[in-house]
Amino acid sequence: MAKSWKDSDVSIDPIKNQTVAVIGYGIQGDAQSNNLKDSGVNVIVGLQENGSSWKKATNDGHKVMPIAKAVEKADIVHVLIPDMVQAQVYKEQIEPNLKAGKALSFSHAAAIHWGWITAPKDVDVIMVAPKGPGSKVRETYLQGFGTPAIAAVYQDFTKKAWDRTLAIAKGIGSTRAGVIETTFKEEVETDWFGEQVDLCGGSASMIMNAFETLVEAGYQPEIAYFEVLHELKLIVDMIQRYGIAGMYRRVSETARYGGLTRGPMVMDKDVKQKMKKVLKMIQDGTFNQEWISDYKKNGKNAFDRYMKEIEAHQVEKVGKIMRKMMWSDSTE
Repeated sequence: MAKSWKDSDVSIDPIKNQTVAVIGYGIQGDAQSNNLKDSGVNVIVGLQENGSSWKKATNDGHKVMPIAKAVEKADIVHVLIPDMVQAQVYKEQIEPNLKAGKALSFSHAAAIHWGWITAPKDVDVIMVAPKGPGSKVRETYLQGFGTPAIAAVYQDFTKKAWDRTLAIAKGIGSTRAGVIETTFKEEVETDWFGEQVDLCGGSASMIMNAFETLVEAGYQPEIAYFEVLHELKLIVDMIQRYGIAGMYRRVSETARYGGLTRGPMVMDKDVKQKMKKVLKMIQDGTFNQEWISDYKKNGKNAFDRYMKEIEAHQVEKVGKIMRKMMWSDSTE
C-alpha cells in the first residue's frame, strides 16, 4: 500500500513562519494561494508586471509583486504557471533569486523530471499535486473538506523537505481528504498517460467513433448525442463515487449484461497494446521531445490543426444545439 497522510497526521507549523510565493494566478494559482492564505500561511503572489491576473489577485486580498521580487522574499517558491513557460521564467526570474535553503515547489513534475529546469543542489525540490481542477480545490476547501493530492520530494537539502511538503498539502486542504506519496517520475508519467489514453484523448476519440457508428447506421445525430456523450457523465459520476462494480449494480440489468459482455469486445487486447505503446513513448521521452519541438515551432498553434478537426465534427455541431436545450446558462 502507498504511504498516505490525513489531516491529523500533519502540522502546518513547519511553514507557519515562512513565506510562500505562489508564482502564477491561473486556475490552480488562484485556488491554492487563497486556500493557503485562509489557512494562515503568509502568501505572496508573483506575477508578470501588468499581466491580466495582477488586478484579480490584488482584489482577492493578496500582496502581489513581480516574480523576481516574490522569489527573493520567499522561503518556498510554489511554481503554478503553465508547463511550457516554466523553463524561461525560471531561468530569467526565479533562478537568480533562489538562495540556499529555499524550496522550489510544483504541482506537476514535468519541468524537473524532463530536465526543463535544473534546480541547484542547495534547495529543496518538492511537489504537491491536487487531483482535481483549481475550481474544485477551492470549492471543497470552502465546504470544509478538500481535494485529495499526491506529494513527492525530489531533493531534500534542508532535511525538512517532507515537513514543508505536507504542510503545504495541509494548507491547501488536501490532507482533509488524504495525501498519497509518489515520485516525480511516477506523477508525470501516469498523469500524461491518463490524459492521453483515457481522460482526454481516449474518451474524446471513443465518443466521436461511437457517434459516427450510430449516425452512419442511419440513426438521428441528436439521439446519438444523447446516448454516447450526454449520458457518459452520469456513468462516470457513478464510477467515481461507487467504483466500476458499484456502477454496474446501479444500472439496468440489460445495461449491466451488455456492458459486461460487449465492452471487452471494443476495448480489447489490441487496444491495451496500443495503450502500452503510448506509455512507452512517454517513458522513453519520445512524447516529451515531440511536444517540446512542436511548441517551440508553433507555440499555442500546435493545437490548432487538431482542434479544427474536432470543432468541425458533427458531434460538436449537434452538441452546441443540444446543450442549449439542456443548460440554461449555455453561452456557446
